[in-house]
Amino acid sequence: MTRWLTGFCLLISLPVLADLQLKRVEPANWWVGMHSSQLQIMLYGEQVSGYQVNLDYPGVKLVKAERVGSPNYLFLTLNLAKDVKPGLIPIKLSQGEHVALVYDYPLLARDNASAERQGFSNKDSIYLITPDRFANGDLSNDSVPGLEDKLNRAALGGRHGGDLQGIINHLDYIQAMGFTQIWLNPVLENAMSSYSYHGYAATDFYRVDPRYGSNALYQQLAQQAKARGIGVIIDVVLNHIGSQHWWMSDLPSADWLNFAGQFVPTTHRREALHDPYATEWDKRHFSDGWFVETMPDLNQRNPLLATYLIQNSIWWVEYAGLSGIRIDTYSYSDPDFLSQYTARLVAEYPNLNMVGEEWTLNPSIVAYWQRGTKRHDGYQSALPSLFDFPLQAAVVGGLTNQENWNSGLREIYLSLANDYLYGHPQDLVVMPDNHDMSRIFTQLREDPQLWRMAMVLFATVRGTPQFFYGTEILLANPNSDDHGEIRADFPGGWPGDKQNAFTGNNLSTDASSAQAYMRKLLNWRKTAQAVHNGRFVHYAPLDGSYSYFRLSEEHNLLVVLNKNDQAIKLDLARMQESLKGFTSAKEVLSGQTAALPDILVPARSAGIYELYK
Repeated sequence: MTRWLTGFCLLISLPVLADLQLKRVEPANWWVGMHSSQLQIMLYGEQVSGYQVNLDYPGVKLVKAERVGSPNYLFLTLNLAKDVKPGLIPIKLSQGEHVALVYDYPLLARDNASAERQGFSNKDSIYLITPDRFANGDLSNDSVPGLEDKLNRAALGGRHGGDLQGIINHLDYIQAMGFTQIWLNPVLENAMSSYSYHGYAATDFYRVDPRYGSNALYQQLAQQAKARGIGVIIDVVLNHIGSQHWWMSDLPSADWLNFAGQFVPTTHRREALHDPYATEWDKRHFSDGWFVETMPDLNQRNPLLATYLIQNSIWWVEYAGLSGIRIDTYSYSDPDFLSQYTARLVAEYPNLNMVGEEWTLNPSIVAYWQRGTKRHDGYQSALPSLFDFPLQAAVVGGLTNQENWNSGLREIYLSLANDYLYGHPQDLVVMPDNHDMSRIFTQLREDPQLWRMAMVLFATVRGTPQFFYGTEILLANPNSDDHGEIRADFPGGWPGDKQNAFTGNNLSTDASSAQAYMRKLLNWRKTAQAVHNGRFVHYAPLDGSYSYFRLSEEHNLLVVLNKNDQAIKLDLARMQESLKGFTSAKEVLSGQTAALPDILVPARSAGIYELYK
């Protein structure tokens, strides 16, 4: 009998007797030469827990077979020797002397240098894409039998038909714009009845949603992106699943979900985890509470579930050849699990990057989760990066608020002055906006000059910049803050679109100008060593301007933001400790040169000045 195993892209022949059928085996394969010698395999089938397990394969030992609350699950723990060879591990399921099934489990050869893969870094610029809204490359999968949420491009919260093929078709555009990493909102199956396009309510951890394509197409996207010097970052959700996840009809155990599977809303009070006066009730109802009733909250304190989630992330990195992981709703998961998760991923891939979403404007809470941070409680974290939400808010306020003793550009200065809280502030991911907040052009009151200033800052400040698709053409959400409007269709991604941002056809003058500006900025950034690894030195804002330096042995920059309605001659007298030896400057984007100290910064603009001796 031949069965299709969800999440594995081969047809595997299963010798099955009538008394036992496996519906799922997860992960569907593994690899030799992994750092951890242990592998957990979840078997799912009718009454599978009633069978004994044996295997005979050189270098592989069955450590234990664990039975849980549901008789339809069996969790196997295998130990793999360092010198184990690729092949098919015969997993024998029997009752007494009766062999009901021998399942050949694939153990694959690992790609060379897989463990040493380089993750995203400060050399990169990340392009965040909501796949359903970027480009429709395959009209045949817009609606899929068996998946209730069908194509409805007229609905803000409906599926619009964007897919992986659409992204593949436009990799050349992404490359030409200067982006070197792609972060996709989740592409795993979301078999929810409505509002499924955003991807954050997974119903199968090992299957790409068919409306986006297939596992093989996701792998192809990563391969074709890599050929263009572009990495792919996976969006991982550890905290919750969708209420139509296949687990929900047959939970492995009573403690698989928090609050015994009953909806109790989270308080969203992340402060409770750090508050010296907090109660256990407040801590639990933050971490264990559910976002909404349709997103059951996972209990990562269950060791089988914890291992399942860790292995799932490793499987996707290895299978698709990924360069990073973005971790959704980071602090909502169990803290001890997060410590285990990050340590295991870093051990497996020392150079892989991971960035956590801790959405708070309190930098001390963001910093708590980063590796290297000095914490008050001895908590261990191997998480390399987090999103710098405090800086994002400070930039918007700094550019839109009136200059005063405590507002305006001073807000940016104060935010960066808090970097002493972080273990590694240079490793943060900085961003003008993302898929969950109003577009940066809207936040900046649709002012193209302020937009340019923001783009320069995020491209040159410390950290790795992330830009949301459409930022480069001034996409906005003027009518509402509905996520469906924020995640608007990228013009040109659908047949018949009147505007085409990929070709520039029928774009407004402002949009075309912004796109050209962004393209020049990001392509310059690719080789700007001072931005990649230079020291960050800034000077307190003065008279409506803010200046900072990026200084390295080979490349040195001065960046100036001028909010004034008139050009200013920069006062360099107070900056001599950073300007020693430099005699001239060249503005990167305009090409204009100046002898120091005669730098004239145009009104309401940002200048990037390369410094020369």
